[in-house]
Formats: sequence, C-alpha cells, structure tokens
Amino acid sequence: MASERRTMTVPTRSAKSHKKSAGTPTIRLATLDDLDALVALEHAAFASDQAERRAIRHAIRSASMSVLVAVDDEKEGAEVLVAAATLERRRGTRFSRLSSIAVSPTRIGRGLGTIMLQAAEEDARIHACAALRLEVRADNGAGIRLYERHGYKRFAVIEDYYEDGMEAWRYEKAL
Repeated sequence: MASERRTMTVPTRSAKSHKKSAGTPTIRLATLDDLDALVALEHAAFASDQAERRAIRHAIRSASMSVLVAVDDEKEGAEVLVAAATLERRRGTRFSRLSSIAVSPTRIGRGLGTIMLQAAEEDARIHACAALRLEVRADNGAGIRLYERHGYKRFAVIEDYYEDGMEAWRYEKAL
C-alpha cells in the first residue's frame, strides 16, 4: 500500500503542500515510501550506532514520534532525500527528544543541520513540548557547535553511551 506524501514548510500532520524557494529543501514528515532512502541515509551518515530498518519503520508509523525529512527536487521532478531528523515524545512529559539528525555526506556544509534542528524545534512546539533534549557524541565537534550556537545547554554526561564506548553529552533547550 502506497503512503501519502505530506509536504510542508513547518512539520505538521497536515496534508497541505507548500513549495519553498529554489535551492532550499522541502521539509516534510516521512512516509513508508521514504524507508529505503532513510536506511541508505543512516548508513551513509553514521559509521556506528545506526538505526535498523525496523526501528525506522516503527518511528514513521508511531504517533509518539516524528521523522522529518528534507528533500530536494532534482531533474524531472524526482525527490532526493538529503537529511532527516527523528524526534520522540513520551506521554506525561513536556519534553521532546531529538534522537537523530542525519545529513547526506554529499550535502554537508550547506546548512542542513541548522534547517533540520529548526524543523525539529518547530515539531516539538507543535506537540506542546516545553523543551527539546538530545544527546551528542563528546567527539562530535560540529554537532556540539551547532547545538550550542542555537542555545542548547549541556546538563549531563553519560559515560559509555555509544557502541564504541564514547560518552554522550546531554543538551536541552527551552522552547
């Protein structure tokens, strides 16, 4: 069964479509039609701690999660998935957790990390979350700079968080 594609400038569950200016990717909620591209992006963007296909499928289908994708229109109108962000929400809390931002290695340095972070923040606001939390590898200097530049404050360190034993730094931003 084919999934409906929902395109938007602000991530919502609405089916309304909105085109963005040339050169700017369109941000929308992922559908099951995006699953192969999301798995490929996960493997291209991360050397370890990759989400499995079934976890990505679960996230797309989940009412308590949002998988946002950035797509560029290429030749002949075909979409190319260039970045993604996954958010989780838990019942009874006003926090949203950004569990992943992935940017295609061919698109690094073009501001997609910022675009996806802003889309994640907007998604959290839409779901009435008061703050957005995340973990980042302690050796991910680019990610740390991105989050700190956008007002995130480190509040904890988690030892041995990643598969290779690297610690995670926990960040939070009030929305």
